[in-house]
Amino acid sequence: MAEAAAFVVHRNREDAKKAALQMEEGLRGAGWHVFYPQRGETSPACRIVITFGGDGTLLGGARSAIRYGCPLLGIHLGTVGFLTEGDPEQLKKLMTAVLNSAYTTERRGLLRVTVNRNRESFLALNDAVVTRGGFARLIQVETRVNQEHWGTFIADGVIAATPTGSTGYSLSAGGPVVAPGVECMVITPVCAHSLQHCPCIVPRDAEIIFHLGEGREQRAELQIDGQNMGMLEAGDSVRITGADETLQLARIGDYHFFQVLQTKLNEWSQPRGETR
Repeated sequence: MAEAAAFVVHRNREDAKKAALQMEEGLRGAGWHVFYPQRGETSPACRIVITFGGDGTLLGGARSAIRYGCPLLGIHLGTVGFLTEGDPEQLKKLMTAVLNSAYTTERRGLLRVTVNRNRESFLALNDAVVTRGGFARLIQVETRVNQEHWGTFIADGVIAATPTGSTGYSLSAGGPVVAPGVECMVITPVCAHSLQHCPCIVPRDAEIIFHLGEGREQRAELQIDGQNMGMLEAGDSVRITGADETLQLARIGDYHFFQVLQTKLNEWSQPRGETR
C-alpha cells in the first residue's frame, strides 16, 4: 500500500494552494497518495499531515493528525506562525524530509473538554474559552479547580490554555508564556470587571470547571481552538482537564522556542511591511 499524506490548505490564500499543488506533484511522483480531509476525503492510514497556511490552518490539520495518530508538519504562510515549521522557499527540502522521514517529532499536550448538558467532548490543542461572543452583556463564570472555588469572574470570558496555547489568546488577555514540555494548564480571565483577578497555572491533571452562573439571564459560547462549538445557557458547566491523547509536531532541524517567541512577537507587533 502506498504511503499517504493528508493536506490541509488555507482556503483563501493562492500561495498556499500553489505550494500544496507543488508538493502534491512531488509526493505523487514518488508513489505517495495525497488526500484532502477538507473535501471529505479519507484514507485507511496516513503517514503525515501537512498544512499550508498559518497557525489557524495548523489547528485545523491537528484534528486529522490526532485521528490518524501521525505527525503534523506546518508550512508557514500565515501571520505569526508559532507552530508551523517551514516556509514555501524550503519546499524542496521539506519534501525530501517527508519522503525520507528525516524529521523528529515533538509531543504537545491536549485538553479534554466536556460540556455537562449533553456530555459532548472535544480535544483542544491551544485553548478552551467560555466567552460572551457576540452578546453585549458580560458573563458571570464561576471557576473551580479540583472542586475548590477559585473565583467568580464577571468578564468577557475565561480561557483554559495548554502551554502550546499560552502564546495565543491567553497571552493577548494577559496570561503568562509557558514553555513547551511544562505539564500544566493556564486559566486566564478575559477583561474581568475587577482589580483582583489574575491568571493562574494549575497541574495538567487538575479538573477545571467553568460554571455559567444561574443568578442572571445569560448566554455564552464555547470556543475550542478558535472555533465556536455551541452555545451555553445559565447553569451549564464545562469540564476541562489534560487529555490522554497528544499531538506530534514534525520538526525539520532544531527548534528553539524562545528564539521563535522573540522573532514571532516582534514580527507580530510591526505594521505589515515594516521591519526592524
